[in-house]
Amino acid sequence: MDFGVVLQTNPPAWRTVALAKQAEEHGFDYAWTFDSHLLWQEPYVIYSAILGATNRIVVGPMVTNPSTREWTVTASVFATLNEMYGNRTVCGIGRGDSAVRVLNGKPTTLKDVREATHVIRELANCRPVEVNGTTLQFPWARSSALEVWIAAYGPLALKTTGEHGDGFILQLADVDIATWMIGAVRRAASDAGRDPDAITFCVAAPAYVTDGSEEALMHAREQCRWFGGMVGNHVADIVARYGDDPSVGVPQALTDYIKGREGYDYNEHGRAGNTHADFVPDEIVDRFCILGTAEEHRAKLEALRAIGVDQFAVYLQHDNKEETMRVYGESIMPELREHVVAKA
Repeated sequence: MDFGVVLQTNPPAWRTVALAKQAEEHGFDYAWTFDSHLLWQEPYVIYSAILGATNRIVVGPMVTNPSTREWTVTASVFATLNEMYGNRTVCGIGRGDSAVRVLNGKPTTLKDVREATHVIRELANCRPVEVNGTTLQFPWARSSALEVWIAAYGPLALKTTGEHGDGFILQLADVDIATWMIGAVRRAASDAGRDPDAITFCVAAPAYVTDGSEEALMHAREQCRWFGGMVGNHVADIVARYGDDPSVGVPQALTDYIKGREGYDYNEHGRAGNTHADFVPDEIVDRFCILGTAEEHRAKLEALRAIGVDQFAVYLQHDNKEETMRVYGESIMPELREHVVAKA
Protein backbone atom coordinates (compact mmCIF):
# COMPACT_ATOMS: atom_id res chain seq x y z
CA MET A 1 0.00 0.00 0.00
CA ASP A 2 1.18 3.52 -0.85
CA PHE A 3 0.56 6.53 1.41
CA GLY A 4 -0.03 10.22 0.80
CA VAL A 5 -0.80 13.43 2.65
CA VAL A 6 -3.43 15.98 1.63
CA LEU A 7 -2.52 19.60 2.38
CA GLN A 8 -4.27 22.95 2.13
CA THR A 9 -2.21 25.66 0.48
CA ASN A 10 -2.65 28.17 3.29
CA PRO A 11 -0.09 30.97 3.48
CA PRO A 12 2.79 31.03 3.88
CA ALA A 13 3.41 28.77 0.91
CA TRP A 14 6.73 27.65 2.36
CA ARG A 15 4.81 26.00 5.20
CA THR A 16 3.09 23.78 2.63
CA VAL A 17 6.45 23.04 1.04
CA ALA A 18 7.93 22.20 4.45
CA LEU A 19 5.08 19.80 5.26
CA ALA A 20 5.54 18.06 1.91
CA LYS A 21 9.28 17.72 2.63
CA GLN A 22 8.49 16.23 6.03
CA ALA A 23 6.06 13.83 4.39
CA GLU A 24 8.80 12.56 2.09
CA GLU A 25 11.23 12.29 5.01
CA HIS A 26 8.71 10.12 6.87
CA GLY A 27 8.26 7.86 3.86
CA PHE A 28 5.04 9.11 2.28
CA ASP A 29 4.76 8.61 -1.48
CA TYR A 30 2.34 11.42 -2.47
CA ALA A 31 1.68 15.03 -1.47
CA TRP A 32 -1.79 16.11 -2.59
CA THR A 33 -3.37 19.55 -2.16
CA PHE A 34 -6.81 21.11 -2.36
CA ASP A 35 -7.40 23.06 -5.60
CA SER A 36 -9.66 26.02 -4.89
CA HIS A 37 -8.07 29.22 -6.13
CA LEU A 38 -10.17 31.69 -4.12
CA LEU A 39 -10.02 29.90 -0.76
CA TRP A 40 -6.32 29.04 -0.84
CA GLN A 41 -3.12 29.87 -2.67
CA GLU A 42 -2.49 28.61 -6.20
CA PRO A 43 -1.33 24.97 -5.83
CA TYR A 44 0.46 24.54 -9.15
CA VAL A 45 2.98 27.24 -8.29
CA ILE A 46 3.60 25.51 -4.99
CA TYR A 47 4.01 22.11 -6.68
CA SER A 48 7.04 23.44 -8.49
CA ALA A 49 8.60 24.48 -5.18
CA ILE A 50 7.77 21.11 -3.59
CA LEU A 51 9.27 19.17 -6.49
CA GLY A 52 12.38 21.32 -6.42
CA ALA A 53 12.83 20.70 -2.67
CA THR A 54 12.21 16.93 -2.71
CA ASN A 55 13.58 13.88 -4.48
CA ARG A 56 10.85 11.28 -4.79
CA ILE A 57 7.41 12.41 -3.70
CA VAL A 58 4.60 12.74 -6.29
CA VAL A 59 2.36 15.82 -6.25
CA GLY A 60 -1.14 16.54 -7.54
CA PRO A 61 -4.53 18.11 -6.82
CA MET A 62 -7.25 16.39 -4.81
CA VAL A 63 -9.01 17.48 -6.88
CA THR A 64 -9.08 19.85 -9.83
CA ASN A 65 -12.11 20.27 -12.12
CA PRO A 66 -12.91 20.97 -15.80
CA SER A 67 -14.75 24.22 -15.06
CA THR A 68 -12.31 26.64 -13.41
CA ARG A 69 -9.26 25.22 -15.21
CA GLU A 70 -9.03 25.27 -19.02
CA TRP A 71 -8.14 21.72 -20.03
CA THR A 72 -5.19 22.37 -22.33
CA VAL A 73 -3.67 24.78 -19.79
CA THR A 74 -4.00 22.13 -17.08
CA ALA A 75 -2.29 19.60 -19.34
CA SER A 76 0.49 22.09 -20.08
CA VAL A 77 1.14 22.67 -16.38
CA PHE A 78 1.50 18.95 -15.69
CA ALA A 79 3.63 18.32 -18.76
CA THR A 80 5.91 21.23 -17.84
CA LEU A 81 6.35 19.97 -14.26
CA ASN A 82 7.10 16.48 -15.57
CA GLU A 83 9.64 17.75 -18.07
CA MET A 84 11.31 19.80 -15.31
CA TYR A 85 11.23 17.27 -12.45
CA GLY A 86 10.81 13.85 -14.01
CA ASN A 87 7.23 12.53 -14.04
CA ARG A 88 6.37 13.12 -10.40
CA THR A 89 2.81 14.38 -10.85
CA VAL A 90 -0.67 12.91 -10.87
CA CYS A 91 -3.91 14.66 -11.80
CA GLY A 92 -6.94 14.12 -9.57
CA ILE A 93 -10.11 15.48 -11.17
CA GLY A 94 -13.80 15.66 -10.32
CA ARG A 95 -16.95 17.62 -11.11
CA GLY A 96 -15.93 20.50 -8.79
CA ASP A 97 -17.00 21.52 -5.30
CA SER A 98 -15.57 24.51 -3.45
CA ALA A 99 -13.74 25.92 -6.48
CA VAL A 100 -16.99 26.34 -8.41
CA ARG A 101 -19.53 26.82 -5.61
CA VAL A 102 -17.67 29.83 -4.18
CA LEU A 103 -18.23 31.40 -7.60
CA ASN A 104 -21.96 30.62 -7.29
CA GLY A 105 -21.47 27.96 -9.92
CA LYS A 106 -22.43 24.30 -9.99
CA PRO A 107 -20.41 21.12 -10.45
CA THR A 108 -19.76 20.41 -14.10
CA THR A 109 -21.22 17.51 -16.07
CA LEU A 110 -19.77 14.02 -16.20
CA LYS A 111 -19.48 14.49 -19.96
CA ASP A 112 -17.05 17.33 -19.31
CA VAL A 113 -15.15 15.20 -16.79
CA ARG A 114 -14.80 12.42 -19.38
CA GLU A 115 -13.67 14.77 -22.13
CA ALA A 116 -11.32 16.75 -19.89
CA THR A 117 -9.77 13.53 -18.62
CA HIS A 118 -9.08 12.46 -22.19
CA VAL A 119 -7.67 15.80 -23.34
CA ILE A 120 -5.44 16.30 -20.29
CA ARG A 121 -4.13 12.73 -20.37
CA GLU A 122 -3.35 12.70 -24.09
CA LEU A 123 -1.57 16.05 -24.15
CA ALA A 124 0.36 15.43 -20.91
CA ASN A 125 1.52 12.07 -22.28
CA CYS A 126 3.00 13.72 -25.38
CA ARG A 127 0.23 12.51 -27.67
CA PRO A 128 -1.98 14.44 -30.13
CA VAL A 129 -5.64 15.01 -29.31
CA GLU A 130 -8.67 16.49 -31.02
CA VAL A 131 -9.90 19.73 -29.38
CA ASN A 132 -12.55 22.01 -30.92
CA GLY A 133 -12.21 20.33 -34.29
CA THR A 134 -8.44 20.57 -34.55
CA THR A 135 -5.51 18.33 -33.63
CA LEU A 136 -3.27 19.66 -30.88
CA GLN A 137 0.02 18.46 -29.38
CA PHE A 138 2.77 19.99 -27.25
CA PRO A 139 5.82 20.30 -29.56
CA TRP A 140 8.12 20.73 -26.55
CA ALA A 141 7.02 17.70 -24.51
CA ARG A 142 9.26 14.67 -24.97
CA SER A 143 9.11 12.57 -21.82
CA SER A 144 6.05 13.63 -19.81
CA ALA A 145 3.83 10.84 -18.46
CA LEU A 146 0.66 11.50 -16.47
CA GLU A 147 -2.17 9.49 -14.94
CA VAL A 148 -5.60 11.05 -14.36
CA TRP A 149 -7.54 9.77 -11.35
CA ILE A 150 -11.24 10.57 -11.03
CA ALA A 151 -12.96 11.41 -7.73
CA ALA A 152 -16.50 10.06 -7.51
CA TYR A 153 -19.38 9.15 -5.20
CA GLY A 154 -22.60 8.67 -7.18
CA PRO A 155 -23.46 5.70 -9.43
CA LEU A 156 -22.95 7.51 -12.75
CA ALA A 157 -19.69 9.08 -11.58
CA LEU A 158 -18.42 5.68 -10.45
CA LYS A 159 -19.33 4.27 -13.87
CA THR A 160 -17.43 7.12 -15.55
CA THR A 161 -14.41 6.40 -13.36
CA GLY A 162 -14.36 2.73 -14.29
CA GLU A 163 -14.69 3.54 -17.97
CA HIS A 164 -12.16 6.38 -18.20
CA GLY A 165 -10.01 6.85 -15.09
CA ASP A 166 -6.48 5.66 -14.47
CA GLY A 167 -7.37 5.77 -10.78
CA PHE A 168 -10.32 6.24 -8.42
CA ILE A 169 -10.25 8.73 -5.54
CA LEU A 170 -12.73 8.05 -2.74
CA GLN A 171 -12.80 10.71 -0.05
CA LEU A 172 -13.93 8.67 2.96
CA ALA A 173 -12.53 5.63 4.79
CA ASP A 174 -15.67 3.65 5.57
CA VAL A 175 -14.86 0.05 4.67
CA ASP A 176 -18.43 -0.96 3.78
CA ILE A 177 -19.04 2.07 1.54
CA ALA A 178 -15.60 1.71 -0.04
CA THR A 179 -16.34 -1.94 -0.82
CA TRP A 180 -19.51 -0.95 -2.69
CA MET A 181 -17.85 1.90 -4.58
CA ILE A 182 -14.71 0.00 -5.56
CA GLY A 183 -16.91 -2.84 -6.75
CA ALA A 184 -18.96 -0.42 -8.88
CA VAL A 185 -15.81 1.02 -10.49
CA ARG A 186 -14.37 -2.43 -11.17
CA ARG A 187 -17.61 -3.64 -12.77
CA ALA A 188 -17.81 -0.56 -14.99
CA ALA A 189 -14.20 -1.07 -16.09
CA SER A 190 -14.83 -4.73 -16.89
CA ASP A 191 -18.04 -3.92 -18.80
CA ALA A 192 -16.07 -1.36 -20.85
CA GLY A 193 -13.43 -3.95 -21.77
CA ARG A 194 -10.81 -2.48 -19.43
CA ASP A 195 -8.68 -4.35 -16.91
CA PRO A 196 -10.04 -3.42 -13.44
CA ASP A 197 -6.68 -4.33 -11.91
CA ALA A 198 -5.04 -1.55 -13.94
CA ILE A 199 -7.00 1.09 -11.98
CA THR A 200 -5.39 2.55 -8.84
CA PHE A 201 -7.77 2.81 -5.89
CA CYS A 202 -7.04 5.67 -3.49
CA VAL A 203 -8.94 6.31 -0.25
CA ALA A 204 -8.44 9.73 1.37
CA ALA A 205 -9.64 10.75 4.84
CA PRO A 206 -8.46 12.50 8.01
CA ALA A 207 -6.35 10.34 10.30
CA TYR A 208 -5.67 11.25 13.92
CA VAL A 209 -3.54 9.08 16.20
CA THR A 210 -4.51 9.05 19.90
CA ASP A 211 -3.23 7.44 23.09
CA GLY A 212 -6.34 5.30 23.39
CA SER A 213 -8.11 7.40 26.01
CA GLU A 214 -11.73 8.51 25.63
CA GLU A 215 -10.68 12.13 26.12
CA ALA A 216 -8.19 11.92 23.25
CA LEU A 217 -10.78 10.26 21.00
CA MET A 218 -13.30 13.03 21.72
CA HIS A 219 -10.68 15.64 20.78
CA ALA A 220 -9.78 13.77 17.58
CA ARG A 221 -13.44 13.64 16.59
CA GLU A 222 -13.84 17.40 16.98
CA GLN A 223 -10.70 17.99 14.94
CA CYS A 224 -12.03 15.80 12.11
CA ARG A 225 -15.79 16.45 12.19
CA TRP A 226 -15.39 18.98 9.36
CA PHE A 227 -14.76 16.07 6.99
CA GLY A 228 -18.31 14.76 7.33
CA GLY A 229 -19.52 18.21 6.35
CA MET A 230 -17.26 18.33 3.31
CA VAL A 231 -18.31 14.86 2.17
CA GLY A 232 -21.90 15.91 2.85
CA ASN A 233 -21.75 18.39 -0.04
CA HIS A 234 -21.31 15.51 -2.48
CA VAL A 235 -23.74 13.21 -0.69
CA ALA A 236 -26.41 15.93 -0.77
CA ASP A 237 -26.08 16.02 -4.57
CA ILE A 238 -26.60 12.24 -4.72
CA VAL A 239 -29.66 12.40 -2.45
CA ALA A 240 -31.11 15.26 -4.51
CA ARG A 241 -30.67 13.24 -7.70
CA TYR A 242 -31.68 9.77 -6.53
CA GLY A 243 -33.60 10.34 -3.29
CA ASP A 244 -34.02 7.16 -1.29
CA ASP A 245 -34.46 4.91 -4.34
CA PRO A 246 -33.18 1.49 -3.18
CA SER A 247 -32.75 0.30 -6.77
CA VAL A 248 -29.84 2.72 -7.25
CA GLY A 249 -27.82 0.87 -4.64
CA VAL A 250 -26.33 3.85 -2.77
CA PRO A 251 -25.54 2.60 0.76
CA GLN A 252 -28.00 3.90 3.35
CA ALA A 253 -25.09 4.61 5.70
CA LEU A 254 -23.86 7.19 3.21
CA THR A 255 -27.14 9.08 2.93
CA ASP A 256 -28.92 8.91 6.30
CA TYR A 257 -26.82 11.46 8.17
CA ILE A 258 -27.23 14.11 5.48
CA LYS A 259 -30.86 14.66 6.51
CA GLY A 260 -29.66 16.86 9.38
CA ARG A 261 -27.61 19.11 7.11
CA GLU A 262 -28.68 22.78 6.95
CA GLY A 263 -26.52 24.84 4.61
CA TYR A 264 -22.75 25.03 4.36
CA ASP A 265 -20.27 27.89 4.60
CA TYR A 266 -17.40 27.47 2.15
CA ASN A 267 -15.38 30.07 4.06
CA GLU A 268 -14.89 27.27 6.62
CA HIS A 269 -14.38 24.53 4.05
CA GLY A 270 -11.94 21.85 5.22
CA ARG A 271 -11.27 23.52 8.57
CA ALA A 272 -11.19 21.90 11.99
CA GLY A 273 -13.95 23.44 14.11
CA ASN A 274 -16.18 24.11 11.08
CA THR A 275 -19.43 25.41 12.58
CA HIS A 276 -21.45 23.97 9.69
CA ALA A 277 -20.50 20.37 10.51
CA ASP A 278 -22.41 20.07 13.79
CA PHE A 279 -24.96 17.81 12.08
CA VAL A 280 -22.29 15.10 11.62
CA PRO A 281 -22.68 12.46 14.37
CA ASP A 282 -19.78 10.74 16.12
CA GLU A 283 -20.57 7.48 14.34
CA ILE A 284 -20.02 9.07 10.92
CA VAL A 285 -16.77 10.71 12.05
CA ASP A 286 -15.51 7.33 13.26
CA ARG A 287 -16.58 5.57 10.07
CA PHE A 288 -15.40 8.16 7.54
CA CYS A 289 -12.06 8.90 9.26
CA ILE A 290 -9.36 6.81 10.94
CA LEU A 291 -9.10 7.66 14.63
CA GLY A 292 -7.50 5.93 17.60
CA THR A 293 -4.26 4.22 18.49
CA ALA A 294 -1.62 3.23 15.95
CA GLU A 295 -2.83 -0.35 16.28
CA GLU A 296 -6.40 0.72 15.43
CA HIS A 297 -5.12 2.63 12.40
CA ARG A 298 -3.24 -0.43 11.18
CA ALA A 299 -6.32 -2.63 11.61
CA LYS A 300 -8.56 -0.34 9.54
CA LEU A 301 -5.91 0.12 6.89
CA GLU A 302 -5.51 -3.66 6.66
CA ALA A 303 -9.26 -3.90 6.08
CA LEU A 304 -9.08 -1.28 3.33
CA ARG A 305 -6.13 -2.98 1.70
CA ALA A 306 -8.04 -6.27 1.74
CA ILE A 307 -10.83 -4.78 -0.42
CA GLY A 308 -8.37 -3.47 -3.00
CA VAL A 309 -7.24 -0.04 -1.77
CA ASP A 310 -3.81 0.78 -3.21
CA GLN A 311 -3.22 4.12 -1.46
CA PHE A 312 -4.37 5.82 1.71
CA ALA A 313 -4.00 9.62 1.70
CA VAL A 314 -4.14 11.38 5.08
CA TYR A 315 -6.00 14.68 5.26
CA LEU A 316 -3.87 16.79 7.63
CA GLN A 317 -6.38 19.53 8.41
CA HIS A 318 -6.09 19.25 12.18
CA ASP A 319 -3.81 20.30 15.07
CA ASN A 320 -1.51 17.27 14.98
CA LYS A 321 0.04 17.30 11.52
CA GLU A 322 3.69 16.60 12.28
CA GLU A 323 3.01 13.98 14.94
CA THR A 324 0.57 12.16 12.65
CA MET A 325 3.22 11.95 9.93
CA ARG A 326 5.84 10.77 12.45
CA VAL A 327 3.68 7.98 13.86
CA TYR A 328 2.63 6.88 10.40
CA GLY A 329 6.24 6.85 9.24
CA GLU A 330 7.55 4.92 12.26
CA SER A 331 4.70 2.66 13.36
CA ILE A 332 1.98 2.35 10.73
CA MET A 333 3.26 2.51 7.15
CA PRO A 334 6.08 -0.05 7.63
CA GLU A 335 3.50 -2.65 8.67
CA LEU A 336 1.41 -2.04 5.53
CA ARG A 337 4.28 -2.10 3.06
CA GLU A 338 5.24 -5.21 1.12
CA HIS A 339 7.76 -7.06 3.27
CA VAL A 340 10.92 -8.31 1.59
CA VAL A 341 13.61 -10.28 3.43
CA ALA A 342 17.32 -9.80 2.75
CA LYS A 343 17.96 -13.52 2.60
CA ALA A 344 15.39 -16.14 1.65
